[in-house]
Amino acid sequence: MAIFRHLLKHPFGSRPGQFILRKQVKLCQWLMGIGAGTDVEDSGEISVIRKLLRETKNELIVFDVGANKGQFLNFVASHLGQRIKEVHSFEPAATTYATLKANAPSDPKYRLLNCGLSHTEGSAQLFYDKENSGLASLTKRNLDFRNIPFEQAENVILTTIDAYCDQYSISNIDWLKLDVEGHELDVLRGARKMFESGAVKLVTFEFGGCNVDTRTFFRDFFEFFKALGMTIYRITPNGHFHPIRRYRETEEQFSTINYVVFKDAI
Repeated sequence: MAIFRHLLKHPFGSRPGQFILRKQVKLCQWLMGIGAGTDVEDSGEISVIRKLLRETKNELIVFDVGANKGQFLNFVASHLGQRIKEVHSFEPAATTYATLKANAPSDPKYRLLNCGLSHTEGSAQLFYDKENSGLASLTKRNLDFRNIPFEQAENVILTTIDAYCDQYSISNIDWLKLDVEGHELDVLRGARKMFESGAVKLVTFEFGGCNVDTRTFFRDFFEFFKALGMTIYRITPNGHFHPIRRYRETEEQFSTINYVVFKDAI
């Protein structure tokens, strides 16, 4: 009630009123999962683990695309344990890959690859602000507004999910996790054969500020998965999956959001 009494003294159009409204909007959005998709431990992704444990009985094959220093890999290893058949972790940056190797569990079922995934095979420039950066992207992002220089780069090797799965005779992916700083859609397009055969059961991906730089929109993801008969769910901080069954322009939110994608039964 104190907030409403304050707003009666300071109209919505005033500076104090606008400040309060921004705070309230930010809180509401965070509770919806908008701006809450940062760290794996508190982003609601533990609910994905629970879903897999509850609804699948087989050993699991996980693709960790954009492995960085092994945060997600160790999260999966600690929560899925003996249910893991294989985890394939892809990290293209040389220094970050070395850190990933140092942090990864010592077990042959955790396979570490010093390459990136995209829609075509080849090579590209990977840009970043510093070594081991979690912001590294195949797009040279403009982060001047955050006072983050993006001037370092290296040449990296790229392959596709379809090519990789053909090469190593991988017939299914139980969980495809994507965190490649704005190039998630490219990775998905490089897995069309696997998707069209129904081999990819569940996908998680981030959407946020990096999609401004890569000029990709939520609608692109919505249409990609809709054509496959898959539904996108926004993950909230308490682990609720909110289904997005119809595209609306208000879904274009560029504060980091975690999404999970699957058919009604996985």
